[in-house]
Amino acid sequence: MPACHAGGHEFESRTHRFRNTSREVLRIFFANYSLFIFVSLYFFVLLHGIRKIIIQSINKKMKQTILVTGGTGFIGSHTTVELQQAGYEVVIIDNLANSNLNVLDGIEKITGIRPAFEQVDCCDMPALENVFKKYPKIEGIIHFAASKAVGESVEKPLMYYRNNLVSLINLLELMPKYDVKGIIFSSSCTVYGQPSQENLPVTENAPVQKAMSPYGNTKQINEEIIHDYIHSGAPIKSVILRYFNPIGAHPTALIGELPNGVPMNLIPFVTQTAMGIRKQLKIFGNDYNTPDKTCIRDYIYVVDLAKAHVKAMERVLDKPDTDAVEIFNIGTGKGLSTLEVVEGFEKATGVKVNWTYAPRREGDIEQVWGNVDKANKVLGWKAETPTEEVLKSAWKWQQKLREDGIQ
Repeated sequence: MPACHAGGHEFESRTHRFRNTSREVLRIFFANYSLFIFVSLYFFVLLHGIRKIIIQSINKKMKQTILVTGGTGFIGSHTTVELQQAGYEVVIIDNLANSNLNVLDGIEKITGIRPAFEQVDCCDMPALENVFKKYPKIEGIIHFAASKAVGESVEKPLMYYRNNLVSLINLLELMPKYDVKGIIFSSSCTVYGQPSQENLPVTENAPVQKAMSPYGNTKQINEEIIHDYIHSGAPIKSVILRYFNPIGAHPTALIGELPNGVPMNLIPFVTQTAMGIRKQLKIFGNDYNTPDKTCIRDYIYVVDLAKAHVKAMERVLDKPDTDAVEIFNIGTGKGLSTLEVVEGFEKATGVKVNWTYAPRREGDIEQVWGNVDKANKVLGWKAETPTEEVLKSAWKWQQKLREDGIQ
């Protein structure tokens, strides 16, 4: 065979092998490239999801720290639960004058988080200031700590004025010093006194009338203190919540109303009487100018009320363009008489209550219930729990107390 012909055959053979090799390389490359793209996309989606979870977690942890005064009390404990479930860090201070430290256990069981706690009286200025030094990240305050019984305030007016006024003044004085942005003040429908018929249901613009008890008067004075202090140029904001009559207990029955001694409020007296702890419930007054002759109130579920405080705190801290002081009624917008509540409890639970009428109690208002349109529209909040469910929750709580050997 001629040399040139042999060389040409070898060249063609090499070329063929090169082409085959090239095709194999390209095949492997594109196969691996497709795998690479697939793996890359998979990890991109995975990492994006992880990043989203981390950001959400960080944002939740970045929620502000809130000081809740009176946080082991009835409303304070329920509000602490709602704040924690909304992502806020909570610091509770309470002197435990009308509450129990075991409430912290109930809060922790519900939310999985045990709030920081300091046993402090808000009237003790040095001890109160130490709380702000210990927790420098406090940005908002919800102020519940106060003496709150109408009848007791008539008997012990100076105690009410000292406790309810000095505690607020101390907090307000410390807020600018420790860069606390806002305070939610726990006010009351008692500021309306006895509204005239044309002002029922009462709006936030209804006239504030002469208080019928020292308790009610402290709420009026405290509202004026807040207005005057902010008007003077204090760099803080406030939402004043005028709420009506909180009742019921958390649906888990892990927290509820647990007054020390004889209850001052209607529902715990009803449940304790139904349980046999109290011999008889007294309905004060059956000669009022109402359909069944007993007082009329706006009874709101404590969990619904607690959620209103979360909405108010969001407004104070996260919405800078709102007014420095705002007032909202927090209620159901419906009035129920004392007799209707007692009979409603019996119907909801199937348990009879031993009750009787008694003379009127000094300081009691005949009838008041709220117009809550402003809270519904501006805060985006509404009381939604039916009264029957609320009364059942109160009885469930009382039964839990009996099971636990507390009452």
